[in-house]
Amino acid sequence: MVVSLALALAACGGKKPTPVPPPPVVSVATPLVKSIVDWDDYVGHFEAVDTVSVRPRVSGYLQNVTFRDGDFVHKGQLLFEIDPRPYQAALDLAAAQVTRAQAASQTAHTEAVRAEGLFAAKALSQQDLTARKAAADQATADLAAAKAAERSARLNLDFTKVTAPISGRISDRKVAAGNLVNADQTILTSIVSLDPIRFVFTGAESVYLKYQRANENGSRPSSRRSPNPVEIRLQDEPDFHWKGHMDFVDNAIDTGSGTIRGRAVVDNPDNFLTPGLFGHLRLLGSGAYKGMLVPDQAIVTDQTRQVVYVVDAHDMITQKIVDTGPLVNGLRVIRSGLMPSDRVVIDGVQRAKPGRKVKPTPGKIEDLAAQPPAKASPPLDIASPRSATSASAAR
Repeated sequence: MVVSLALALAACGGKKPTPVPPPPVVSVATPLVKSIVDWDDYVGHFEAVDTVSVRPRVSGYLQNVTFRDGDFVHKGQLLFEIDPRPYQAALDLAAAQVTRAQAASQTAHTEAVRAEGLFAAKALSQQDLTARKAAADQATADLAAAKAAERSARLNLDFTKVTAPISGRISDRKVAAGNLVNADQTILTSIVSLDPIRFVFTGAESVYLKYQRANENGSRPSSRRSPNPVEIRLQDEPDFHWKGHMDFVDNAIDTGSGTIRGRAVVDNPDNFLTPGLFGHLRLLGSGAYKGMLVPDQAIVTDQTRQVVYVVDAHDMITQKIVDTGPLVNGLRVIRSGLMPSDRVVIDGVQRAKPGRKVKPTPGKIEDLAAQPPAKASPPLDIASPRSATSASAAR
């Protein structure tokens, strides 16, 4: 019994305490503070300012085509020639009718003047005088009608030469020489203007309301060169190369989609842009403001809230609810909820728990704008939402 008790006491006295694990290591850094400009992003497409379907104004057989398919043509340039011979004959006939009417008018007026002399000498009745004056007036009207018919015939002759109504890029010919074309019906070709060119897009009702509220309180941003500047990139371009400005917002919101149509004008001096091209437009959404930036992976979604983990002076983890904004050069804008001096957990977020002690190590928040740009952005996803918000560092 004594031996057993001694062995038990010896066993209890030799038990080692459970070791306490060391605090997890996390990387922390203060938010990067920069001047930020918000942009509202949209996907849309280019449209011509003017599009014209070229039709003949007189009927006849097409005699000649004077352009190459796809050429750039100038306003007034000859495009098609319709056989002018029937219209030249009609003009000659109208000119002869004018000559005949002029002779008849001259004769009628001479008779009217002679009748007045005879009436004064009481050699002609009042009735005969009135009849001769009426004949002179009728001859004058006949001459005016003949001249109008001559002008109409001359116009028809001019219309046998079909010219470009606007400057722009022409499509292919729809009718070959030798075919009969009908006035105001046959489509010969089409022309689209290219410089300037329009960019058309749709925006959400919420964005429209944001702009209206900003206009009311005078906080809507503007540029010295343009009141509503826009920047556009094509699907194979890494940056927003094309510059323009807003010139139109529709007068009603589509009740089916909850969107409203907007339009920008872009200079296209080299005619590189063409109608139908899709692009990515960003519209200035705010003036420059100081914003705090943290890596996107430092933000944790907690049900309906977004939080970041902050290390306090005692190396304890606390969480702060934040209001986030768009990405800027790979970093997320924090609109509110953080202080510039907060030590934010940027690496090891999965090991950080509120109320837990950690071992912080200094980290650094890097602006991706300092890194070499990618050769090209990914293709535009046309099926994606048509509007969003982005931001950029103010220049």
